[in-house]
Amino acid sequence: MAIVSHGKLERVAQAEADAERIKALSQIETQMEVAKLTQRALGRFLAEETKKQHNMESITSKAIPLLQEDSKPQEIEDDWITNFFDKCRLISDEEMQTLWSKVLAGEANFPGKYSRRTINFLASLDKSDATLFDNLCRFVWFLGEFVPLIYEDGISSIYSEYGITFEVIKHLADIGLISVEHLTTYTRFVKFKQVIVFYYDFPIIIDFVNKDKNGYKLVLGKVLLSKIGQELSNICGSEPVPGFIDYVIKRWIGQGLILSSPYPKISVQHAK
Repeated sequence: MAIVSHGKLERVAQAEADAERIKALSQIETQMEVAKLTQRALGRFLAEETKKQHNMESITSKAIPLLQEDSKPQEIEDDWITNFFDKCRLISDEEMQTLWSKVLAGEANFPGKYSRRTINFLASLDKSDATLFDNLCRFVWFLGEFVPLIYEDGISSIYSEYGITFEVIKHLADIGLISVEHLTTYTRFVKFKQVIVFYYDFPIIIDFVNKDKNGYKLVLGKVLLSKIGQELSNICGSEPVPGFIDYVIKRWIGQGLILSSPYPKISVQHAK
């Protein structure tokens, strides 16, 4: 039988104690690192949630002045409002928040005006794409619905000067805001011999001359807004293009239309 000296036992015991102490210290350090990591994660979470809350409150505050006296916010569907705030909480850009606030106010004023599909699309819309669409809306007329009168795929300087080129039109079509007809043009047939249309607040009266079995024909150009485009065109902050109303009038005269306007600032004498 081997005889172990008292001194050797002490050394073994000390080594085991040291090992346990090192293990315990290691566990404490690990726990401290986990605690620090948890604290950082919690801090980041609170900061992110605070920012999201600020975004939602900012959009809401921007929407309040846009509410009409007869608005019906209580009639907004719960699922719609839940989806809206779930998407808009990530929007921190001031201009994009303004866009979202117009949607919220529009839905409160006219419940059902904006589809959930449009809200989901808006959440994926880049600011640069919003700017391109805003530029396109500068050429929109109201002809029973909103229609951008683009006759030349952006070739004419009146379009390209405001950023509407063939490439831009293709891009807006690719992301689903418009549809494009490159080979020909879209047309609309109306039943009435006389109609009134608008370019922003400027009215133009159209008197048609020739009628076929489908009705009176009006050439619209190469671009139509999609359903999402129609809804978003209501809230874009575009402004009229100088000279565009005269450009369209000349186009329509070329189609054989007779034009007039009750608005004194619009001259269509050459249409007579």
